[in-house]
Amino acid sequence: MTALWIVLGILAILILALISMYNGLIRLKNRVEEAWSDIDVQLKRRYDLIPNLIETVKGYAAHEKETFEKVVQARSAAMSLQNTDNVEEKLKAENALSSTLKSIFALSENYPDLKANQNFLELQRELSDTENKIQASRRFYNTNVRDFNTKLQVFPTNLIAKQLGFTSRKFFEIEEAVERQNVQVKF
Repeated sequence: MTALWIVLGILAILILALISMYNGLIRLKNRVEEAWSDIDVQLKRRYDLIPNLIETVKGYAAHEKETFEKVVQARSAAMSLQNTDNVEEKLKAENALSSTLKSIFALSENYPDLKANQNFLELQRELSDTENKIQASRRFYNTNVRDFNTKLQVFPTNLIAKQLGFTSRKFFEIEEAVERQNVQVKF
């Protein structure tokens, strides 16, 4: 009889451990999804600001059509991937958009009237604020991805995570080659 209670006790402990691991994985998975949602909110805000910024700049730098087209194409590409689950493609599109936005701000250095325009200054401030929020959201997302991936890799969770359908997530990384290049404005 004592052996039966010991076996039942061990079985109960194993079941509680399994439930605890599963709930921990679900909690971390939901945090990752929440963090990704925060990024989406900020990206939508950026998408909404870009057309206003372009229209403001167009009045001062009408001959910079190629620069505007690149920004519009990058914005369209990023927006088209908004509902996709392919994080890698979305990251590439967002990095391309960030890179092309830098060229718009570089244009302002060559147009003193544009730099003095209140609409441009306000849009630039809002876009800079949004970029800062995107960076903060990326850090929050990456922290949650790190915690989730770590939980998937540590013992004993690693023994059951794959069987329960959990897979690691990718970090939201900036393409270093793009970020380290100087913005080139051609006239």
